[in-house]
Amino acid sequence: MDLFEYQARDMFEAHGVPVLAGIVAHTPEEAKAAAEKIGGVTVVKAQVKVGGRGKAGGVKVAKTADEAFEHATAILGMDIKGHTVNTVMIAQGADIAEEFYFSVLLDRSNRNYLAMCSVEGGVEIEVLAVERPEALARVAVDPAVGIDAAKADEIVATAGFSAELAPKVAATIMKLWDVFEKEDATLVEVNPLVRTGAGDILALDGKVTIDENADFRHPHHAELEDAAAADPLEAKAKEAGLNYVKLDGEVGVIGNGAGLVMSTLDVVAYAGENHGGVKPANFLDIGGGASAEVMANGLDVILNDPQVKSVFVNVFGGITACDAVAKGIVGALAELGSAANKPLVVRLDGNNVEEGRRILNEANHPLVTLAATMDEGADKAAELANASK
Repeated sequence: MDLFEYQARDMFEAHGVPVLAGIVAHTPEEAKAAAEKIGGVTVVKAQVKVGGRGKAGGVKVAKTADEAFEHATAILGMDIKGHTVNTVMIAQGADIAEEFYFSVLLDRSNRNYLAMCSVEGGVEIEVLAVERPEALARVAVDPAVGIDAAKADEIVATAGFSAELAPKVAATIMKLWDVFEKEDATLVEVNPLVRTGAGDILALDGKVTIDENADFRHPHHAELEDAAAADPLEAKAKEAGLNYVKLDGEVGVIGNGAGLVMSTLDVVAYAGENHGGVKPANFLDIGGGASAEVMANGLDVILNDPQVKSVFVNVFGGITACDAVAKGIVGALAELGSAANKPLVVRLDGNNVEEGRRILNEANHPLVTLAATMDEGADKAAELANASK
């Protein structure tokens, strides 16, 4: 889950990272009150989970509280790369002498962590990495050790900080690592990390991504979720404990196992090329269990998507045998009743497949079509979706 900047700022402060004052505002009036409380020069910053805010006009300096009111009026409601600004942060102004860059992230390709640091911050780091890669230090971080004093010293030395600044920046980097480790983050980024005229090191703009798989260790992370922006179907699936991602197509997909579901998406997309260009409508992995309740929850989510015209249930029986899956489908359709109003194509294979097919044949539900193979099922589901467009 990506955090808003103000959430990252608050998280930094909680772990001792040096930051400036920041107050959230949802209206121009609140922005003015926040600017008055902070005092002096402030910065009105659009809170959206996308880069390029400054270029889009979403970051403005306010010398007075009245200017903060005016800037907030212009920024609130603004569209920045498809994201509507509903919140601004009124941040304390800073006397910036130098700008740096630092991040630590999960390096999946090398199965460890990676710290990146540069004495040239405040720019688009992606551009710097391509045009002048030598200006961006990359230092591997052992997950078993993390960023201790020695590693922090290595990072700042590799980045080329002066002997005067190196100890201060290293100390801040260790605190940012504390955020990364203790909050179970997959990314902590500061751009810019600055030196003020007084010589202090401050994190002026933070970006944090936290690992939702670790939510059981962090009950407070639920408060950070942007419920207003969440897709209602994804929220409903999450409440039911389903692994669901909404897509833009017309064929709902249910499978057991992420690998099988991903393969099914590809096969449906390929089959759709012959049936009006229909595409998969979602990713939904019901996991190892396919009880009537789990299947009903999955179908309930998919059938409530108005874009869905047909559903392809593609299950390979393993620990959960095909007869249990078939009973789950029959039970789910009975439980949903009239809410089940779109055709289902079911492909079963694996453990106890013949019994599973027998159960579905005997049920003889008018919405259910059995398919012998994954290709056949995908083609039929695409055909049915196209016919209902």
